Amino acid sequence: ISRSTKMVSTTRFFTLLCFAFSTFLAVSESKLLEPHAAESFNVSLIQKLGASCSYTVIISTSCSSSRYTRDQISIAFGDAYGNQIYAPRLDDPSTKTFEQCSSDTFEINGPCTYQICYVYLYRSGPDGWIPESVKIYSHDSKAVTFPYNTNVPDSIWYGFNYCNSASDSNALAIALGRIVLILLGFIVAGTTLLL
Repeated sequence: ISRSTKMVSTTRFFTLLCFAFSTFLAVSESKLLEPHAAESFNVSLIQKLGASCSYTVIISTSCSSSRYTRDQISIAFGDAYGNQIYAPRLDDPSTKTFEQCSSDTFEINGPCTYQICYVYLYRSGPDGWIPESVKIYSHDSKAVTFPYNTNVPDSIWYGFNYCNSASDSNALAIALGRIVLILLGFIVAGTTLLL
């Protein structure tokens, strides 16, 4: 096999390897950023501490949602340290809450938290309400927005949990380091073969 054939084969191999790796990263990131059903989330475990902090929650309803909703809608959110806030039954059809293409603002009291890193919505009813986003302002940390833009399934807690993203980032950094070492090994081996 000629040297130029070996170089072309090596180049193709590295191109395919880089493509596979970038696809893996894109799929992993999209799964992290999409809303999902909360596994083993139990609202009865939320702490019932005295209401000592106030939160402003702005929930925007998608223009793809029904014109109005009769669905019962609740919210739970919190930080990575177990501080959790639960607000049952935010819906109120008599006040036109959660109408299509609108935003509703709620003042919710609960235990003080650090940076909010998860939110789950609970919907029960016949209309299939679709939230666009949830934005939470807390007493002592920056506002955080969770982009839904999808139907919340009936009778399950559904949303986002970014609380473990720091540990996920560490695991990803370790995995990237190992892949770089493997690639360097291939480059050294490929260079040796070409000589």
